[in-house]
Order: sequence, then structure tokens, then C-alpha cells
Amino acid sequence: MATYHLRTPLSEEDVRKLRVGNIVYVTGTIVTARDSAHRRLLEIVEGGGKPPIDLRGGVIYHCGPVVEKTPTGWRVIAAGPTTSARMEIYEAEVIEKLGVRMIIGKGGMGEKTTRACMEYGAVYTIFTGGAGALAANAIKEVVGVEWLDLGIPEALWIFHVEDFGPLLVAIDSYGRNIISENMARARERRDQIVGRLVNIIKSKHPGKTG
Repeated sequence: MATYHLRTPLSEEDVRKLRVGNIVYVTGTIVTARDSAHRRLLEIVEGGGKPPIDLRGGVIYHCGPVVEKTPTGWRVIAAGPTTSARMEIYEAEVIEKLGVRMIIGKGGMGEKTTRACMEYGAVYTIFTGGAGALAANAIKEVVGVEWLDLGIPEALWIFHVEDFGPLLVAIDSYGRNIISENMARARERRDQIVGRLVNIIKSKHPGKTG
């Protein structure tokens, strides 16, 4: 299993060398975004405007961090991942229109995101759920925050991180989606088991067909 240490902004070359199952650590800038932030990002772009931060070559983290205000700024207490499926309706357009190269989240993403990763050169990676304190340890500075009117969890938090990870590549830029593949194998295995059970029942009760 290959391990990569990458620095933002990410190039297409950085991303194209990654494969499903690889482990990645990221150093540089990552930006949190959940449902409301994704929606606003697309509204701004579609209206001809520019987001408050350039996301070309960037990393979006599906996260609603737990933070506290300090005399000098903000401190991150925990920063565990949000379930990524909520962002599936937005992510392909965000990758296409904003030039994002890496998404971090949990739980996997669907076909639209997979196609966008392949077409535009991006990856989706998984950070372990329930490890919010581990994530916070890798966040060295809160560089800024945008759109606090959306609420603290939904705002765009801009973090400087060092060796943020480990991140597992779950969707690569070649069309592989490890979550979808595992689900397909599980369904196939389930159908095989059900078929064997049906055959066993029929062999013990040959007169019953339904």
C-alpha cells in the first residue's frame, strides 16, 4: 500500500498518481465545506462572482468543526468528518467549476462525483470517523473563516495543516470507487447466500415452490 505526502495546492500530476487504497497525508491549506457552503459556492460562481478563497488545486474537507474563540483568534477542539453523501448533489460541479483536486470526508460518494474525479483529475479520500481530536492535532492554524452567517459548522473554515491524515483514497481519478465496489461485492455475496438457502429449503420441502 503506497503512502504519499502531498502539499497544497495540488497539481493534476499529484492526483493522477494516486490509486484507490493509497494512503495520503496533506500539508498546507484545507477548507471545510458542508451543504450550505457548497450551495453558496455554486451560486456565486453561477452568478459570475468569485468565492472568498481560490480553490484551484485545493482540498475541501466535509467537516463542521468544534471551535472556540480565543483572544487572538480561533482554536479547533475537534474536526471530525461529516458524512459525504449529503454533498453528492453538489460535488461534481464544485470539482468542475472551482478546480478542487481533493475531497476529504467519510462514508463514500456516488457516481456523479466519481465521474467528475475521472474527468477533471480529483480524488475523494476518507478520514476516520470518530477521530475529531486526531484531526484537530494536525490543524496548526485557523487562517480564516468565511460565511459565519451560515453558522459555525456550515462556515468556510480555512486551516493550515501539517501531515493531515491518514487519508484513504476511496475514489481515484481513473473511475474506481472502493465503496461502490465493496457494496457490489456485498450484494453479490448476499444473493449467493440467499440462493443457497432457497435451494436448501426446496431440497427439504420438495413439494413447496414458493
